[in-house]
Amino acid sequence: MKNAQLHIYYDPEADYLEIRFGEPTPSVYEKTGPDTFMRVDEKTGDIKGYAIYNVKKSTSLRTLNLDIPENLIESK
Repeated sequence: MKNAQLHIYYDPEADYLEIRFGEPTPSVYEKTGPDTFMRVDEKTGDIKGYAIYNVKKSTSLRTLNLDIPENLIESK
């Protein structure tokens, strides 16, 4: 299995968190909650990551439960 990368980026000035799975692809964002968006590949419909705004200000983001694409989970 080829290693898939997990990219995590946080901009403290903008209070923006981005979590991306694998290489960037043309994607659309679907709102999943307050200030939370799921990044979906335009062609395949695969989950490519998440974008979260106002991380420090949010009281509902103490714990994040995110779906991880199966191709990132190595089966034993």
